[in-house]
Amino acid sequence: MKEKYLKQLAKEYRTKEEVKSEILNLKTILMLPKGTEYFLSDLHGEYESFLHLLRSASGVIKDKINLHLGNRLTPDECEELAQIIYYPKERLQGKTKDYYCDHIILIIALANQLARKYTRSHVSKKMPDAYRYLINEMMRFNKRETFMGIIDMLVELDDLENFVVSLCHFVQQVCMDHIHIIGDFFDRGPRPDYIFNALKSYPDVDIQWGNHDVAWMGAGCGNLTLIANVMRVSLSYNNLDLLEDGYGINVRALSDFARDVYKHDPCTCFMPHLFDENRYDQVDRHLIAKMHKAMTILELKLEGQILKRHPEYQYQWSDYLSHLDDYDLKDHNFPTVDPNDPYALTPEESRLMMTLQSSFMHSQQLQRHIKYLYKHGGTYKVHNGNLLYHGCIPMTKDGEFREVVIGGTAYKGKALLDKCEMMARRAYFYHDLDAVDFMWYLWCGQDSPIYGKGPHIVFENYFLNGHFTEKLDPYYDFIEDEAACDRILEEFGATAHIINGHVPVIVKAGERPIKGNGKAFVIDGGLSKAYYEKTGSSGYTLIFDSEHLHLAKHAMFAADIKSGDRSLTPAMECIETYQTIKNEDTDLGEILNGRIKDLEELLASYNLGIMYE
Repeated sequence: MKEKYLKQLAKEYRTKEEVKSEILNLKTILMLPKGTEYFLSDLHGEYESFLHLLRSASGVIKDKINLHLGNRLTPDECEELAQIIYYPKERLQGKTKDYYCDHIILIIALANQLARKYTRSHVSKKMPDAYRYLINEMMRFNKRETFMGIIDMLVELDDLENFVVSLCHFVQQVCMDHIHIIGDFFDRGPRPDYIFNALKSYPDVDIQWGNHDVAWMGAGCGNLTLIANVMRVSLSYNNLDLLEDGYGINVRALSDFARDVYKHDPCTCFMPHLFDENRYDQVDRHLIAKMHKAMTILELKLEGQILKRHPEYQYQWSDYLSHLDDYDLKDHNFPTVDPNDPYALTPEESRLMMTLQSSFMHSQQLQRHIKYLYKHGGTYKVHNGNLLYHGCIPMTKDGEFREVVIGGTAYKGKALLDKCEMMARRAYFYHDLDAVDFMWYLWCGQDSPIYGKGPHIVFENYFLNGHFTEKLDPYYDFIEDEAACDRILEEFGATAHIINGHVPVIVKAGERPIKGNGKAFVIDGGLSKAYYEKTGSSGYTLIFDSEHLHLAKHAMFAADIKSGDRSLTPAMECIETYQTIKNEDTDLGEILNGRIKDLEELLASYNLGIMYE
């Protein structure tokens, strides 16, 4: 096998000189400082806030401007340059040629400083194809007269704006070497599809699935309960643009059904949250409320059907639809619920769900985004010693890893997350019906490591008087304990930190994202507008570069961000400081050292005449 591999490697490196050159290149990369990693969580469709974090590298760009250009610029000029890099089209509109030239010179100077920790080939790959040669030459010859000539040429070609936008995007990309998304692209916010589209231009992204991601992944697999669920949540937050414009989900059949069934029902308990206005699909909020109620009833019925099919889930649920007369309800109108068979769908409901299922499974854009989640994602990841996951590691009240039975076999700790990931992949790639049903359990099961709460309280929140909250897994108490964090890290072969999302940090109550004496970070992004009042914050980015671990506290995103509100720059807190971490000390270093060893064996084969150049 080794001989076959070396023969294959020899097709790529055909001479001793080529082998030596690649060994030198790889050893040079090992000596360079590691790239900067960004950890973000719980984006919840808030694309404007998230895109601002990408544009600003969560405040790192402003920090680098102050560091490298602060001796040449005033604080106001530093802020102006940062805003140009974030929003070049808006900030440069109507400016003179001299203004363009002055700021292109500064952007190129900044790019040169940012690029110093990377190889030229690595930096070149991040450059836009159309301007790669031009930017390379400008980084070599940073002179005003040269730049003015280039600007004249770009003006003549009517390409100046495109060039500056591409240049600024290049600076943004150089700052962000690796992006980790700790779950939950979907729900609440208006356009998660825009977030996926933006991430496509970043080559190094990994994802740890959140429960809201799993719900949409299951819906894309055709799980009727999860289709009803994601429709309900989308309607609850008035996200019709996402459904129709983003994913081509036709809601006409639903609107006709809801208008007919709930004609005289005000559906008061189902009025949507109006954090964002729809741009393309302006639907009366009273009709949305009727659609919202229709999908809620359908979700409850389909949920009951799953639980009857799978008693092995041992799900603690109350059979509310069978005992409606026993409760003090806020809403008493259930025209589609048959008291003799409350979980059966009416013929009209069955036709509606088949229509929606077809829309979900044939939406090309949705399926592309789900495939992206599968390609780049999983239930957890260990990277450079850090352990990343969205929800929790289920634990007992005594702090031990809790066993969860799946398919007749008990799993706990790392084995449980591995099994859950395997089931999720079977659902999508093998269309295994039990695995498709299991996607619902991953979304909201009380033993699901991605959910970490339970049981789900949809009926209670809509129909019962009072305040209801889901009970958190004991894990969320033990994450405060350093010894428990160490046990979790050891279970997964990690050595540094746990990086977790899912549960918002209530800053206004004095809560901190740092847990377990610095062993764990809960960085629920808090980007969702629905959380602002509750948390008093817009969440955090954790930033891990070659010398520091920073916690960037986000400012609450404002509509007039493009006007240059400097208060929107995240507040940076240094958590840990290191001697320079080089690539040889990272996971990448392990890969490169393996490659070097193979190349050295190939070189020896050439030298000994075992293989021929």
